[in-house]
Amino acid sequence: MSKVSKSLLGLSFISVLGLGLAGCASGTSAKTGSDSTDKSKTITVVFYPNESAKSFAGSRTAIKQAVEKATGKTVKLQTTTDYNVAIQAIASGKAQVAYMGANGYIQAHHKSNDVVPFAAQSDAKGTLKDATYNSYLMVQQKDAKKYEENGKYSIKNVKGKKMSYVSNSSTSGFLVPTAEISREFDIKTADQDKLTQSGSFFSKVLYGGSHQGSAVNLIKGDADVAAFDDADLMPYLKVTKGSWDKVGSTFTVKDNADAPFTSLAGKSVVNIAMMPVQQGPWVYNTKALSKDDQKKIATEFTSKSFAQNKKIFSEPNAKTPMMFPKKSEKSKLVNVTDKWYAPTHKLVGY
Repeated sequence: MSKVSKSLLGLSFISVLGLGLAGCASGTSAKTGSDSTDKSKTITVVFYPNESAKSFAGSRTAIKQAVEKATGKTVKLQTTTDYNVAIQAIASGKAQVAYMGANGYIQAHHKSNDVVPFAAQSDAKGTLKDATYNSYLMVQQKDAKKYEENGKYSIKNVKGKKMSYVSNSSTSGFLVPTAEISREFDIKTADQDKLTQSGSFFSKVLYGGSHQGSAVNLIKGDADVAAFDDADLMPYLKVTKGSWDKVGSTFTVKDNADAPFTSLAGKSVVNIAMMPVQQGPWVYNTKALSKDDQKKIATEFTSKSFAQNKKIFSEPNAKTPMMFPKKSEKSKLVNVTDKWYAPTHKLVGY
C-alpha cells in the first residue's frame, strides 16, 4: 500500500470509528437548516463534468425523478463542463443539491458553511468503514515497463514527464495524486506548486477538465502520465489484465465506448499507482433548501428503493455501469456529515 494510502485510510477510518457520523469538523459551524417554508417550486441539482457525461444521462434522469417524487417539486438538472461552475452554483445557492467529490465539497463548504453533506456511497458491507474508490496514476501500456523497479511498478520515473490532472478541484484527479507524488519525492507543502507548473517538476502539465478528459489526454499521447478514477471510467474502459483494485492492471477502451473515446477503441493503459479516496458526498445548501425538502431528499436517497434503482446503481461487474457501481448487493447511499471528511479536510488544508 502506498504512503498516502496508509495515511488516508488511517486518518479516515480511525477517526470515523471514534467520531461516528454526528457533528461537524470544519473550522466553521454549518447551519442546521433554514425554515420549513418552501424556498422555491423548483429544485436545481448540479453535477460535475464527469457525471454530466452522456453515459450517465439515464442516471441523471432517474435522480431527477427521485427528487420530484420525494418533494413534489419540479427538478432542473444542471450539467457542467467545469468543476468550479458546480462548486460556485451550490455555494451560492443557485443550485440547491449537488453530487461532488470530497475536495470540491470542502471548497464549497469553505465558501459557504450552508453547504453540508447528507449522503455518500457505502462500502460493500453497506457502511462507511471502507467507503472509498480508487484514484490512479496511469501510463500507456507501451510505456509501462519504463515505470518498473525491481519487478514492481513505481512512480519514481514520473519526474520530467508530461502530466495530466483532471481539475485542481478534483479529489481523485488532483488532490490525492499530488499528495502521493509529494510524499514519494519529499516535496514540502511550500513547494507543491511546482507540481502544477509546466517546466518545473513535470515538463508539461495539462488539465483534462474531467476524468474522461484526463484519460483521453493520456491515450492520445498528449500526456505521459495521467490521474483519473475508476468509477467515472468504467463506462469506457474494460479490464484486460488484473482488476480495478490491483496495481499493474491493464485497461482497454471498449469497442462501443461513447465520446470522447469513440475513436480510441482498443487503446490500453496501465495503472502504476493506486490510492484510496473517500467517497464524495451528496450535498445540499441549507439556506436555499427548506428543512422539509432536506429531510425528504435525504430519506429518499438513503432508502432501499433508491439503492435498488438499476438506473442509478449498477450491479457488480455490470456491462453498462451507472453513476454508482455497486461493490455488492449491500451497496447503497448512507447518511454522512462533515465530520467524516476530516482526513480530506486535512489534505485540502481547511
